[in-house]
Amino acid sequence: MIYISHLFPDDQMEELIRQSGMGVESIDFSIADNLDHFSESIDVYREKLKKMGTRELILHGPFLDVNPAAYDRLVREVTMKRFDQCYQAGLLLGARKIVFHSGMNPYVYYKQGWADQVSRFFSEFMDGRQELEIVLENVFDDDWELLLDVYKKVDHPNFKLCLDIGHAHCYSSVDVREWAKALAPYVTHVHVHDNLGDRDAHTGLGRGNLPYQQVLENLPLTEERTWTIECMKKEDAQLCWEKIRALEGGAL
Repeated sequence: MIYISHLFPDDQMEELIRQSGMGVESIDFSIADNLDHFSESIDVYREKLKKMGTRELILHGPFLDVNPAAYDRLVREVTMKRFDQCYQAGLLLGARKIVFHSGMNPYVYYKQGWADQVSRFFSEFMDGRQELEIVLENVFDDDWELLLDVYKKVDHPNFKLCLDIGHAHCYSSVDVREWAKALAPYVTHVHVHDNLGDRDAHTGLGRGNLPYQQVLENLPLTEERTWTIECMKKEDAQLCWEKIRALEGGAL
C-alpha cells in the first residue's frame, strides 16, 4: 500500500487519493496542541478522512520537543506521554502503523550508549502493546548500524524500521543504497522523496540526484512493506506516484 503524507490542503489530498487510491500518513497527531484537545482532534480527523475518501491511515508521531533518547527523566516522561497519546489516536482512527523519529542527533549524542538508551525507551513503550506496528525512522542518523542495534535490542514483533531515503541521502555519510541493502529485512515502511544531497528538500523523485530506482529495488512494495510519498507540494507527490507506477510496471 502507498500513502501520501498529509502535507498539503485537504482538497488536493482528496484529488490525488481519488486518482490513485493511495492512503494517508497524517502528521496531525504529532502536534502537541492537537494532542491537548484529543477528543476534538479525533472527531476532526475522522471527518477529514471521510472528505479525502480513504480509511487507509498511518500516523506520524510527535517529534518536536520530545526525544526517546533523552536522559532527563522529565523529558522522557513527556515523550512517553505524547507517544502514548498518538498510539491511542491510532487505535481510535484505525491506523495501520505509527512512525516515530529515532531522536539521533550526532551533534548532541555520542554513538556509544545511544542505542541502549533508545532501546530502553521503546522496550518500555512497546510493553503490552500488540495492536499497532511501530516503525523507527532515521532523520539525522549518520549510519544505519545504530538503528539496527535498537531494533535488535527492542526485539518486539510489532517494532520495525522506517527508512527515509531522502534523509539518508542528505544527512548521512553512508550511501543511501547501502542503507537500503543493509536494512531491507527489517524495514516495513519507506518514506519516499528526493533531494540533491545538500538539504532535506522533499521534492519529487527525479528532481534530485537520489538513485531511487536502485534504492527501491532493494525495498520493493509488499503486503507488509508500505511506502509513503512525503513531498511538500501536490505536483511533487504526483510525480512520485508516476515514477513509482513506472518502476512497478504500471501494476499499482
